[in-house]
Amino acid sequence: MRQYATDSPEAMARIIALSMLVDGGLDKSELDVMVRYGVLARLGMSDADFEKIVHLLCEDMLQCVPGIHHGQIELDDDSIDGILQEVQDSRLRKTLLKIMLAVVDADQRLSDGEAILISRAMEQWELDLIEVSNLVCASASQSYDTEQQAYVLRHPKNVSSQSSVSTPSILETHF
Repeated sequence: MRQYATDSPEAMARIIALSMLVDGGLDKSELDVMVRYGVLARLGMSDADFEKIVHLLCEDMLQCVPGIHHGQIELDDDSIDGILQEVQDSRLRKTLLKIMLAVVDADQRLSDGEAILISRAMEQWELDLIEVSNLVCASASQSYDTEQQAYVLRHPKNVSSQSSVSTPSILETHF
């Protein structure tokens, strides 16, 4: 596998691309998540830059993996770990994990490959479930607050000054 500079946009983009491909292919819902959260703008990349990263990842996977199993390419743990270790900054790791979780949740199914990748990332980056929960809850709360403010602006007559709206549970929210 080719290597990218530590904490570079290319290294992060490759991890996101792997999150999208690990279940066997790109899905429109995953691409929609990328657009919704402005992932490429956050990375300072264009669509063409990201497409190149995806293409190079596919090339590397075809050339460097131990084999094809049941028509699917499977990366070994060392290959996954090598890709994950290119991001060292703990803040970037947490942001990247949040994006990865949104991507793998886009189709509302967690494949074996997606579960393995998320698990490996948490292990390699030394993140525990409490930290992941905090990432998800903070993201859900921010999204909910933004949606609530937008609703109030669109429908001021429907919102009384006396009413209080409780924050939804994690089961009611989505990234």
